[in-house]
Amino acid sequence: MTERETSGHGCSAEANHDREVPDIDLLSPLTIRGVTFRNRIVMSPMCQYCAHEGLADDWHLVHLGSRAVGGAALVVVEATAVTRDGRISPGDMGIWGDQHIEPLARIARFVQSQGALPGIQLAHAGRKASCDVPWKGGASLKTTAEGGWTVVGPSPVPFNDGDPVPVPLDEAGIQEVLAAFEAGARRALAAGFQVIEIHAAHGYLLHEFLSPLSNFREDAYGGSLENRMRLVLQVAERIRALMPATLPLFVRISATDWADGGWDADQSVVLSRALGALGVDLIDVSSGALVPKARIPVAKGFQVPFARQIREEARMMTGAVGLITEPKQANEIITGGDADLVFVGRELLREPYWALKAQHELGEEPAWPTQYGYAVKRRPK
Repeated sequence: MTERETSGHGCSAEANHDREVPDIDLLSPLTIRGVTFRNRIVMSPMCQYCAHEGLADDWHLVHLGSRAVGGAALVVVEATAVTRDGRISPGDMGIWGDQHIEPLARIARFVQSQGALPGIQLAHAGRKASCDVPWKGGASLKTTAEGGWTVVGPSPVPFNDGDPVPVPLDEAGIQEVLAAFEAGARRALAAGFQVIEIHAAHGYLLHEFLSPLSNFREDAYGGSLENRMRLVLQVAERIRALMPATLPLFVRISATDWADGGWDADQSVVLSRALGALGVDLIDVSSGALVPKARIPVAKGFQVPFARQIREEARMMTGAVGLITEPKQANEIITGGDADLVFVGRELLREPYWALKAQHELGEEPAWPTQYGYAVKRRPK
């Protein structure tokens, strides 16, 4: 097997004139800070909406653990609320109390035991909180009798017509949000997670502060791009400060709102540069979900160009996500220099062993777990 490069941007740590620099592909390991990803395949965080009071249970252990068994390099726990009222739905995962640590630690331990890195996405849903679970329609829960709660945001602008009007966060409320993200990160580290991702995408609280379509503030957190970025940067700065220098910090952003006058790719480049200066290691590049009527040109790999733009213009490692379904397609994203990691979502729901399938299709022997390998590789008599 050809020796593979492991540096973040495909550049050798030092010049080597004696041998050819090996190619980077989907199956190449990647070292960020003090951890090594065994390949470039990430299980994207995907809400399961079945936690009780934010507690992980057997479903989450098997759901996430099976993708670690299936060969993914990084397995990311779904959007995990840093406050009880920051949940999208009553079924969301949570990390607002110490009672959440051990159920999450059980997942992190198993994922790591299978050779994958355990990661977690820390989130606050903002004005998109207090909704029913999707299979019950996902409508806003507007009253406590329905099981709902008060929602907050940067400005009193609801997500959709008829949705609850969010209570604008005052200075004290903003400080509470910052403290909640910080406390959530401490609990994530206590649980053994090796990668933390800040959720600043998909129309949730941090994204709401970024976009001029949802942020009409006139204080230090609104108006100019510098002000609208302030909360995201403060969250990142606080979390980076408490993390060990050996562990990576990611941020997921929506590169564009797909709406006139909204957040866009050029602003995303500016934000990414600022995040990089604070010690963020990788930008996980998604898009949309801030406004309900955006016209999104959904197609295979439709968000990949944003990952490439940020990688090239902000000089940041990036992750590509969105309708990435085939190993060849994912491989071309890496070999073409579009991104450093590929985040796979729905396809990993359909096929937990997608990463092993990718190894086979790209010409390598799949690294089956010992318990399966002897049977899978054995020729029938």
